Amino acid sequence: MRDRIIETIEMAVKEASCHGEIASSWKRPLVGFADAEDPLFGELKTAVRPTHGLPRDLLPGARTVIAYFLPFDPTIPRSNHRGAFSSESWAVAYIETNRLIAGINERLSRLLEHGGFRGTRLPATHNFDEEQLMSDWSHKHVAYIAGIGSFGHHHMLITDKGCCGRLGSVVTDAAIAPTPRSEGERCLFKFDGSCRKCEQRCPRKALGEDPFRRHACYDRLLENARLHERHGLADVCGKCAAIVPCSFTDPVKRAGLKNRANR
Repeated sequence: MRDRIIETIEMAVKEASCHGEIASSWKRPLVGFADAEDPLFGELKTAVRPTHGLPRDLLPGARTVIAYFLPFDPTIPRSNHRGAFSSESWAVAYIETNRLIAGINERLSRLLEHGGFRGTRLPATHNFDEEQLMSDWSHKHVAYIAGIGSFGHHHMLITDKGCCGRLGSVVTDAAIAPTPRSEGERCLFKFDGSCRKCEQRCPRKALGEDPFRRHACYDRLLENARLHERHGLADVCGKCAAIVPCSFTDPVKRAGLKNRANR
């Protein structure tokens, strides 16, 4: 089942990237698996918010959480490098990737059901508390548990293919071996304090030594949503991720630095 799940995700991304009516394109996705009883899921009630769900809350009898990262083609982040507001390409990619994630989750659920299992059909976004700006199911935290990446100074997940892309997840009652997690840092700032590019790039100064200024960040997302509303709902920014050392890769690994895991 593991191989068929990965093949299904890869095929959906490949088809979407070649679709004539879709403007965006993506690189080969990363896929990870987590044991639904991993104790880290319980810790999300502290790390994220007390109401954060457990896999079994979404699917009674849950055994595995499937998480995946869809890396944007590099042309998309490059388009978002300049200017104070998100590029049209970045906004459209956000909308189209959300649709792609919905399609992937539908395909995965059908695949699982055909094999006698169940799977959830979770939305890619807009499942959060609009006052506290926190989610009851955080795809990026779930992806961390599934071994896909680790958090950067910008609060985004840095994977082996960088941070520019979107995350999706599915909870299933199929038992699939979990993906090992790396204990090392992928963020240069967290590794040795040598990088604060994301902080410097933020147009609302939401990042820094102090706690993340979540509402300042969200205000800019809403400004961009109004700017690009003709395309659909694109409450995005992405300036902290576009053309920084972790945009397309793990910069610690790329620099050949010795991380905690291999010191």
